[in-house]
Amino acid sequence: MTEATADWPPPGIDGSTPSSARVYDAILGGRDNFKADREAADFFLRHVPQVKECARENRRALHRGVRYLVREAGIDQILDIGCGLPTEPNTHQIAQEVDRDARVVYVDNDPMVLSHGRALLADDDTTRIVTADLRDPEGILEHPDVKAFVDFDRPVAAVVVATIVQISDHEHPDDLLAALMAPLPPGSHLFLTVWPDTGEPMQRELSRACMETLGTGWIRPVERLRGHFAGLEMVPPGLEYIARWFPEEPDRAVPAVEDLEPYQLTQMAGIAKKV
Repeated sequence: MTEATADWPPPGIDGSTPSSARVYDAILGGRDNFKADREAADFFLRHVPQVKECARENRRALHRGVRYLVREAGIDQILDIGCGLPTEPNTHQIAQEVDRDARVVYVDNDPMVLSHGRALLADDDTTRIVTADLRDPEGILEHPDVKAFVDFDRPVAAVVVATIVQISDHEHPDDLLAALMAPLPPGSHLFLTVWPDTGEPMQRELSRACMETLGTGWIRPVERLRGHFAGLEMVPPGLEYIARWFPEEPDRAVPAVEDLEPYQLTQMAGIAKKV
């Protein structure tokens, strides 16, 4: 899709202000973005030259996490919150490689995601896409399309990848996640990717680039990040740098932290279970 198409931009979409979903798309070389998004992506590239690899690292975490949830945890219902624009393989494709009947609801607050997602998933009976916001967990769980599609008497996985970093401390991210998980039955899981603050320069640069272009992008001390999983049981290896995080192989030999590249220190992942 290009800006030359007759319905570009789609109705209700403001192309003059960058959005996280479209900037992410531009960083990965996608076409579903506007000039403002590409300018923001260029800003990221100037200040964090390895930002594309950061984005790919995040996708690798998504793949590993979803495979664990479906294959090892036996989850067949996923809420992918803050899903962004389609980037193959998508969550439902990863899940259905393991369980072809797995169901996925994509959730995002960007109307362009809804527009593209509905077109992509029009003939897919195992997926839905809704417009909602992590800042309103009840609005997600009570959305008519979600309630009609997800069986909340059985375990559900809440996948919140690269999204909680967009929630400021003033918006109480721990409370939002707790409110999201509270109505879900035992056996449900929470899967997050987050941005740690351990004093590494690239962590600060990634956050600064995000704040200056999008107005969000918070890094937090690791102990603070562990608080996102309060009341849940962490799955080995716990909250870990993505390059060292293999939940399906918790005993796998991984590089030492001191051997990681600077960009590999910008993101961590973790999964926890409600018991």
